[in-house]
Amino acid sequence: MSFRNKILSKLKVILIAFAVLVSACSPTDKPVYLLPENDQVEEILATSTPFPTRPVYEPGTLVDYVAQSGDTLKSLAARFNTSVEEIREANLIIPDDATTMPPGMPMQIPIYYRSLWGTDYQIIPDSAFVNGPDSIDFDIGEFLTNTSGWFKNYTTYTSNGKLNAAGVIDWVSINFSVSPQLLIALVEYQTGALTNPIRDTDAEKSFMGFDIEKNKGVYMQISYVANMLNDYYYRYRRGEITGFEHIDGRLENIDPWQNAGTAALHLYFSRFLDGEQFLRAIGPDGFIHVYKNLFGDPWVDAHPHIPGSLVQPDFNLPFEPGTTWAYTGGPHTGWGTLAPWSAIDFAPPVGTSGCVETDEYATAVAAGIVARTDPGIVVLDLDGDGDERTGWVVFYLHIATKDRVLVGTILNTGDRIGHPSCEGGTSSGTHIHIARKFNGEWIEADSIIPFKLSGWVAKAGSDPYSGTLVKDGKLVIANINPGSASMISSEN
Repeated sequence: MSFRNKILSKLKVILIAFAVLVSACSPTDKPVYLLPENDQVEEILATSTPFPTRPVYEPGTLVDYVAQSGDTLKSLAARFNTSVEEIREANLIIPDDATTMPPGMPMQIPIYYRSLWGTDYQIIPDSAFVNGPDSIDFDIGEFLTNTSGWFKNYTTYTSNGKLNAAGVIDWVSINFSVSPQLLIALVEYQTGALTNPIRDTDAEKSFMGFDIEKNKGVYMQISYVANMLNDYYYRYRRGEITGFEHIDGRLENIDPWQNAGTAALHLYFSRFLDGEQFLRAIGPDGFIHVYKNLFGDPWVDAHPHIPGSLVQPDFNLPFEPGTTWAYTGGPHTGWGTLAPWSAIDFAPPVGTSGCVETDEYATAVAAGIVARTDPGIVVLDLDGDGDERTGWVVFYLHIATKDRVLVGTILNTGDRIGHPSCEGGTSSGTHIHIARKFNGEWIEADSIIPFKLSGWVAKAGSDPYSGTLVKDGKLVIANINPGSASMISSEN
């Protein structure tokens, strides 16, 4: 036996032993992935993600970096373990009022070394993570119809009525604003449901591998995955996440050159895969191999979806002039339960707590066209093309069905949207929830592109729903049980 074959044989034994150990010790909410057949072990060893090869940098070394879509100085400072001031000193061309960095701009960034970096291999561009322009020409129903597995025939009953498989993917992708192609590829990679004609209904309770009581079944599992992916994507975006802990307790710092979409997938797969299985999933022969087989290479003709120096258009407060409402929710999730903290809440004067009808109206914060309505939902598209995956979009939730504006209606700033209510989602009292997106990406309320309404700027608190609105030294405090400090008036 050659020396190479001896090494492969020993590594095969180690991998098999590791798989047995993981199988015996894995928590119930993590699926067990078996090793391939014996003749495939050598292929795994040869094609899995290579170990990182970046050098150890002296503290403060200037390294080359090319700005990626959605980068901000704050997030870059967190990832490279430096400061915004030092990045500015090294890149004098950056203007003082810079928001997002221009994609493709060459930069030099001072790096302060963190050990145990992960791979620099990028899985998908950020434009293929969000439900944005890259998904416009994709027909979910037509695609699933042409697959051979059982998934295309799946149906379920939800709060929005009966949905088939295409309806589930569409509903989850459009509301979480996560790419439908990404969700479909994850379904196939983890379950094989697009190609396997045999349905195992017993396994559907933890369809995507997460055994969680309140998230059982295909629809809820896919929603859970979208919620989790968004949390990782936007927390990496804001520089809150720079590393993670593997199942075996090993710590890994995300390569600071990584993009948000790839980082989110690293964090996601680390929830239930470790060792060689994790490296394979995030490498060129893992998840992305399945994605390419289904949809082609996402990097071909990939266009940055967040331009440089992005700014919000002028927005008015979302209620009629001469009225006073309460600020009941500071920055919190746009949809779901986790990040991004892109939404804020306002409640009309109703005289009592709870879900009661009101004659007050929510209004358009800017001019646009109504791109979509669903139970409790109105989506206002500001670029006028009627597609919420492009340009600036304002998402309204808890709008009553009665007197609600119709799809296709062209609105001017201040025109009526509909009455606040408890319809749509979960609500304990009559109010509206509003959030922003640009090209399918949620824009966090307290960010370099602040949520600004009639000059009032949203500031996050220490917890979701807490926070303030600030204008000219004045302060309005978010409170679900509002008093005078939470009241805000729309001027005539």
